[in-house]
Amino acid sequence: MPATSPAALAMDAEALPVLAEIVRSGFVEGVHRGMLVLLDPDGSVALEVGDARTVLLPRSSNKPMQATGMLEAGLELDGELLAIAAGSHTAQSFHIDAVRKILAGAGLDEDALRTPAARPSDEAALARFYRDGAADAPIYFNCSGKHAAMLATSARNGWPTASYLDPAHPVQLAARAAVERLTGEPVRAVAVDGCGAPLFGFSLAGLARAFRACVLAGPGTPERRVADAMRAHPQYVSGDGALDALVMRAVPGLLAKAGAEAVYAAALPDGRALAFKIDDGAKRAVPAVLAEALRRLDVPAAEVAGFGKVPLLGGGVPVGELRPVFG
Repeated sequence: MPATSPAALAMDAEALPVLAEIVRSGFVEGVHRGMLVLLDPDGSVALEVGDARTVLLPRSSNKPMQATGMLEAGLELDGELLAIAAGSHTAQSFHIDAVRKILAGAGLDEDALRTPAARPSDEAALARFYRDGAADAPIYFNCSGKHAAMLATSARNGWPTASYLDPAHPVQLAARAAVERLTGEPVRAVAVDGCGAPLFGFSLAGLARAFRACVLAGPGTPERRVADAMRAHPQYVSGDGALDALVMRAVPGLLAKAGAEAVYAAALPDGRALAFKIDDGAKRAVPAVLAEALRRLDVPAAEVAGFGKVPLLGGGVPVGELRPVFG
């Protein structure tokens, strides 16, 4: 059976299973459909909801693989700078400092970034932004760490920096090669991500395999360096209080990364892994589905309790919940 694109499945909503129900006062008022795959430590499929061969655009869940490709191409980053290269930051002050440090190390400044102009998404950082009368700028875009790393990789190799977003640019070819190696399959689609960088599409199962490969790789290998940096500095992967940081702090050894349009992938140190996509792109469904997926992989309920509950409010108090129902 050939892989089916999400666009084709969208023509028939019933083709996708329900992953979560929206329950208000005991009444199911709506559902979130999607697809999900769980892998056992040996890489075999423990649970498949929908067709895990379906091709998707993983969005920012691709960043650990892209960062791996940059390390393989000679990028010299470690610690929090490597974490933000694989992250989607919220433009807190320490995020902006880290991006500027990557650029400075390559002899570049913010003008080299080709991310769209943006403002912080962190509430406190945004308040300071308005108070200081700052203007929207590319460095505030949540992918500026990845872009700074692409520029740094290009500068190190003597590659053109102005054209670093071209899919045929050497830095993008290096990222693509890492994606194909870690997923174990060829790229099935090439699109443009929200940040303007090339976006590589492949199967949901391939996404789970890639995260599994990162945590199981030997110490010092490029993919393990990325995984270790992300786990050691989760606040640089997202931001204080953001989901990726919360999850990696709550579950020991977990590697996790969200993607836009409600994509998520994660892997535990022993090779258990997961990936899912909420079809309607609803971010609010992600924590509940993620928590249940981790429970199905035998992560203790206490470790997911802090982020997995998604209450529905009525009159300012909980009257229901977003309830995972898959499998």
